[in-house]
Amino acid sequence: MDPEAPSLTAEASALVDRLGVVTNRDLVTEIITTAGELGQDRTDRLDLKITASAIDEMRDAFLMFAPFKDRPKVTIFGSARTAATDPVYVQTHDVASALAAAGWMVVTGAGPGIMLAAMEGAGPEASIGVSIRLPFETRANDVIHDDPKHVSMKYFFTRKLMLVKESKGFVAVPGGFGTLDETLELLTLQQTGKAEPTPIVLLDAPGGTFWKGFARFVHDQVAARGLVAIDDLDRVLITDSCEAAVEEILGFWRNYHSLRWVGKRLVLRLHAPPTPDEVAELNERFGDRLLEGAIEAREPLAAEVSSKDHLELARLVMVWNPFKVGDLHHLIRAVNALPSAPPA
Repeated sequence: MDPEAPSLTAEASALVDRLGVVTNRDLVTEIITTAGELGQDRTDRLDLKITASAIDEMRDAFLMFAPFKDRPKVTIFGSARTAATDPVYVQTHDVASALAAAGWMVVTGAGPGIMLAAMEGAGPEASIGVSIRLPFETRANDVIHDDPKHVSMKYFFTRKLMLVKESKGFVAVPGGFGTLDETLELLTLQQTGKAEPTPIVLLDAPGGTFWKGFARFVHDQVAARGLVAIDDLDRVLITDSCEAAVEEILGFWRNYHSLRWVGKRLVLRLHAPPTPDEVAELNERFGDRLLEGAIEAREPLAAEVSSKDHLELARLVMVWNPFKVGDLHHLIRAVNALPSAPPA
């Protein structure tokens, strides 16, 4: 190789210039550089096809979701095989309808069964579909078919990414391997802290035992062997009440807005500033989950100011123990229950 030849990164940067890319130039350059490196590595054609298809599918999904970035979304997981006469079909319809009435959009896999129930409840305007191309499912359901708020995926992993990435709440109803796979991945992301805290509802039919049986298995078999923490399901609501499910999703965002790590400090952004007495109470309850110092009401940190990151919101700043992921959910719920919090 000619030592004076431009580097692949420099070539990619020059291409970015020619394309007229202004925003996030560094990341676009990195993507193009990686693509070139895959070619230089003589990567197998099948591996390249997987990579190209995944990037193409993600681009389609990003474009589809973009117009609705400011609307809260809930993803509903459930079986394509559930009949319209099943009580859990009605539960799903009613939860989706109530959340849509509260201004939320409902995201599903766009298929039949529970996915159709959710979209019928939410209505076409509030429905978003992310379907998977399967030999026995040739098109999306009638609510979202031919709607621009629908994107079709080849791979389950890209589909699950989009079903999880865009939503601020999740409802799972009894289903088969696909539903359990989606639910367990969601629980894994929450348990490991790879996803920001969100409300998760495991919704059953009235008097149903599906999710109670799941919880019993986790407690008696998985937690008993020390494979998960005994309280890992504490962040999940198991219920057969539509009203409780909706309250769980909406209530999680009553006061809590978002979080950000700035170095070792955790910043919780709130809709309403807490009083000094409320901060003292939070320290009394959660002080042992900190690595050092105390929970403090603070102005935006310098890193937040430089990126103009929700500067209008109140803040709690702390050096939280990152291993206390489950307890972070308890802190958020405590913040939502403060007397200073906005009305439910």
